[in-house]
Amino acid sequence: MSILRGKNILLGITAGIAAYKSASIVRLFVKAGANVKVILTPAAKDFITPLTLSTLSKNPVISSFTQDTDDNAVWNNHVDLGLWADLFLIAPATANTLSKMASGRSDNFLVATYLSAKCPVYFAPAMDLDMYKHPTTKASLETLQSFGNILIPATSGELASGLVGEGRMAEPEAIVSHIESHILKELSLFGKTILVTAGPTYEAIDPVRFIGNHSSGLMGFEIANKAAQLGAEVIYITGPTHYSSNHSRITTIPVVSAQEMYTQVHAHFQSVDVAILSAAVADYKPKHVATSKIKKAETTLSLELEKTKDILASLGKIKSHQILVGFALETNDEVDNAIKKLKFKNLDLIVLNSLNDKGAGFGGTSNKVTFIDKNLAQTAFPLKSKADVATDIMNELLKQINA
Repeated sequence: MSILRGKNILLGITAGIAAYKSASIVRLFVKAGANVKVILTPAAKDFITPLTLSTLSKNPVISSFTQDTDDNAVWNNHVDLGLWADLFLIAPATANTLSKMASGRSDNFLVATYLSAKCPVYFAPAMDLDMYKHPTTKASLETLQSFGNILIPATSGELASGLVGEGRMAEPEAIVSHIESHILKELSLFGKTILVTAGPTYEAIDPVRFIGNHSSGLMGFEIANKAAQLGAEVIYITGPTHYSSNHSRITTIPVVSAQEMYTQVHAHFQSVDVAILSAAVADYKPKHVATSKIKKAETTLSLELEKTKDILASLGKIKSHQILVGFALETNDEVDNAIKKLKFKNLDLIVLNSLNDKGAGFGGTSNKVTFIDKNLAQTAFPLKSKADVATDIMNELLKQINA
């Protein structure tokens, strides 16, 4: 999943031959999961049709302040459109439009929307070699960047004039990649690697039966997604669940048993900055696993159980630079038991939830948690969706990283 998923993207297209590439830019944005709206300058319609762009973007294309209907003219609100956008890309950006943007000459709908936008603005110049090198164009580029706009540099190649040189608009794939990289570098967890465990473990009794628990894995899934959305590289080690992520920054490692999870966590722990262990790992497993299905012969069945390895405690013993976060699901003496676990396992933060709180714990979409940090400071939260709890965990994590 791209970092652009769910973003509102405004694409401005000006009157240059490179406008033919803008259809591919729209397609790539939509494929990445973004919501796309397109503004054409009036002259740009000579190079690419509104029908093509509206079909690809699934939104009407705007090129003027008013739009005629059967009854009367409808006002296109450039202010609302500028506020709607999470990012604004102008590609191609001709010398004429660059000059208008730099000087504030608002004589068309695109420039008026640019002047109203509150979001990051990217622009990809496209023009002939001599125009690109002209002092006025260079001045426009420098002015726009001084305003905080982000330049996507033109490349060298064959130009519409037949000349070969600088001024060719970057290719659509390069433009989208440039924007994705810029967004990532601005995110608060970019450069960090976070390990997240999720879900239950299944401990085999025989080839068809196992000991497990009611964990759905949703809490860990939301934590992994939120960390990736904030720019982290995520190692997502999950027991059997129905949740899977296609986010490009999440590497999923499926496991079944506590031993498999122990092995995978230790294989990656030394390379991560943060480990958040939200999985509901079995405390015990059958000492002997039957090689064939146990037949229903007796009225009772006795199983001898032995402890599984304590993954969280084992990490607490070897951690060096890592921030280690654990979870505590309690039914009585909740805070006291969570503090004991925090200290014994050498954690930096423990997330406490109680089965006594309605809507919290396994199986649901909500949770009610209390954070307890290594200084024993407590922060209690009301009942929230697990996605919102994941956001709270990331906010607390950022405090510790930046402390």
